Amino acid sequence: MTSHAIAVDVGGTEMKAALVAVEPGAARTLRQTRRRTPRGADGPSTAESVIDAVAEIVAELRADADADAIGVVVPGIVDEQRGMGVYSANLGWREEPLRDKLAARFDLPLAFGHDVRAGGLAEARLGAARGMRDVIVMPIGTGIAAALVFNGQIYSAGGHAGEIGHVDIGHGEPCPCGGTGCVEAVASSAAVARRYTARVGTPVDGAAAVADAVRAGDPHAAAVWQEAVDALARGLVTLTAVLAPEGIVLGGGLAMAGRLLTDPLAARLDEMLLPFHRRPRLELAELGDTAGCLGAALLATEGLQR
Repeated sequence: MTSHAIAVDVGGTEMKAALVAVEPGAARTLRQTRRRTPRGADGPSTAESVIDAVAEIVAELRADADADAIGVVVPGIVDEQRGMGVYSANLGWREEPLRDKLAARFDLPLAFGHDVRAGGLAEARLGAARGMRDVIVMPIGTGIAAALVFNGQIYSAGGHAGEIGHVDIGHGEPCPCGGTGCVEAVASSAAVARRYTARVGTPVDGAAAVADAVRAGDPHAAAVWQEAVDALARGLVTLTAVLAPEGIVLGGGLAMAGRLLTDPLAARLDEMLLPFHRRPRLELAELGDTAGCLGAALLATEGLQR
């Protein structure tokens, strides 16, 4: 049986939305749209402005097609069970009852979730982790977080699970979170670009430019890249030892480097894991920036079956 969901992925700068047809083991995007996330007069968005924008997008997508449910996912710390946006620095809310406020706007069932965890669910059901029951899905972008999938279900622990980016691995560098030694401070896409610029004194256009410099034989780029790989390995080896996943799926901007990232990372993980540890498969994400919307659609249609 096919169900239709309107899925909205609210990002810090952009909102992506789609009308998605979902059936067992598959999902098709029938229509999609994007727009900038609204900003408040003094910078961050307000919950009300984001909810207004979501309502406009849903109305636009419902104009030409029927839908059975709505799924909305947001960034930050999200407690799905309580339906709360616990905290988002980029979107300017704290302890906001987003699910209830959103549900009050619509006459359809509404599912509410976290963008990274929803994207992880989509990769587990439809993408690179198909067939795996226990998997870590880790987008590496401006920040680093992980979706933990156990027995085919997302594990959230009240919204606090998966913060691998803020594990202290001992390198001592400060992190914007206020801590030191965080994985994210060395291994995020933003950190790779920033640390390379600090070495050479010339700004670069993101981590992709650093990856190109590595391929071209730039020793400064190679050093920054290896430090990022080592930081990722140190974070992942802890998760692997504790959780023993079948696979690790890497997404986000840094993963666009492909084997330039996965080959040395797999080798470093193999060096660091002990003989009795499970060796996870290392895969690249398949769904790109559609993962959040597809995950929101899955959450929405699964809610219909409960």
